[in-house]
Amino acid sequence: MATRSESDVDLTQLTSELRVVLGRLNRRLREHHRRFGLTQAAVLSRLDREGAQSIGELASAERVRPQSMSQTLCDLENDGFIERRPDEKDGRRTLIAMTDAGRVALSEERILRQGWLAGAIDTLAPADQALLADAVRVLEHLSEL
Repeated sequence: MATRSESDVDLTQLTSELRVVLGRLNRRLREHHRRFGLTQAAVLSRLDREGAQSIGELASAERVRPQSMSQTLCDLENDGFIERRPDEKDGRRTLIAMTDAGRVALSEERILRQGWLAGAIDTLAPADQALLADAVRVLEHLSEL
C-alpha cells in the first residue's frame, strides 16, 4: 500500500474514500452474519464486555435513538438472547442483561465473523497488517469523537 505524507492529505477525498471503504467492509461483514444483524451483535458484544445496562445507556453507546434501541432489544428478547430485570440500585430503572443463549449465539457469531475477517487479514503483507493495526486504533478514536 502506498502511504501519503501529511501534506498530501485531501480531507474531502479522504472522507469520501473512508465512507465508501467502511460501507463496503460493513456489507462484507453482514454477509457473514447468520443469526442477527450488526446492531444486534454490537449490543450483545457491549453487554458481554460491560455487563447489564439500561436502554438509554445502550442507545447512547451505540449512538442511536432510544426508540431504535428498544426495537433492537425487543428482537433480541424475542430470540431469548437478552432479559430485562429491575435495577437493584434504582427500582424505577430496567436493566438489559445477556442470557446464556445470548452468550452462545454471540460466540457462534464471532466465530463466523472473525473467521472470514481473520482469513482476509491473513492475506495482507505483514507491513499492511501492522498498518491496519495502527488504523484500527485511529478508527476507534474517531468513533468516540
